[in-house]
Amino acid sequence: MLNKSKIPTIRIVITAVVLILCGIAYLLADRYLIDHIEMVEVSASSAATVTAAGQSEPVNSLVSSSTNLQLSNQSEETTTATPSPYSDDWNYTSDGISISIEKVTIGSSRTTLTYFVADVVISDATQLTSAFAYDQFGRNIIDYTSSIAEQNDAIFAVNGDYYGFRTDGIIIRNGIIYRDEPARTGLAFYLDGTMKIYDETQTTAEELLADGVWNTLSFGPALLVNGESPANLTTVEVDHNFGNHSIQGNQPRTGIGIIDANHFVFIVVDGRSTGYSRGATLTELAQMFKDRGCTQAYNIDGGGSSTMVFNGRVVNNPLGRNKERGTSDILLLGS
Repeated sequence: MLNKSKIPTIRIVITAVVLILCGIAYLLADRYLIDHIEMVEVSASSAATVTAAGQSEPVNSLVSSSTNLQLSNQSEETTTATPSPYSDDWNYTSDGISISIEKVTIGSSRTTLTYFVADVVISDATQLTSAFAYDQFGRNIIDYTSSIAEQNDAIFAVNGDYYGFRTDGIIIRNGIIYRDEPARTGLAFYLDGTMKIYDETQTTAEELLADGVWNTLSFGPALLVNGESPANLTTVEVDHNFGNHSIQGNQPRTGIGIIDANHFVFIVVDGRSTGYSRGATLTELAQMFKDRGCTQAYNIDGGGSSTMVFNGRVVNNPLGRNKERGTSDILLLGS
């Protein structure tokens, strides 16, 4: 028979356990579910004033109080008529943008690998832009890549680095600093049309802006540096925070490479679907970019996030189920 003198103690223990479980549940929800909005209507914020030389003036940011400046990058007026854009299911050509997408399938049965390659040439580095889910910056704010693309009138888009999953990294988007917490190997897009892989811990966001950086991504790892793959591709991991998944093995993947100034290659690999696509290793992804003539290439968020959108449709087959996973940001080309 239960000793009545012990009942209060048992109640205290049960209450303590319940409170601890509630606390853990809240911390998990706060980490992965609750929106932490730091900035709304991001697109209304002004970016850098881009000069003809391809340099930028100081810009508005969340980590500095620089004055908002209006983006001024208009081309000179011309009396010649601009040709109408041409597009079909796999190609787009306008006066300043050329996009050609190819579906590649190799292997058979369980070894089948399917991926999509977009060869992109632009005339101005600022045509490659970034957009946030719901036009808001912060953690746990996610939407489908296709939805973000539609909201921003994108001709072409791929998922970004899922910056909202973490609280660190150098995050510069469309000439604006949103985060300056160096942590890993980053990728920088410059106003002169080049793309460089860099060590975030050896610089600052302000220094990158002064050097002409237009956008950064914080994920990794580097796939190609000066045409060669790093030696640690088979062991490297990007994050070690709670909830992070290994990037090794055969995975759906998204990566970006560059052939020459303003000439980029985007690759999205499907995976986790036997008979359709097994996914690729980082070494295989690096070789895909090398085979396309890229000198620099960089891995960004993959798995269920890996999505390519072209002219309003999802080109690939996310996770082999034609079902997108929400992400915090995209890279895009507008009309």
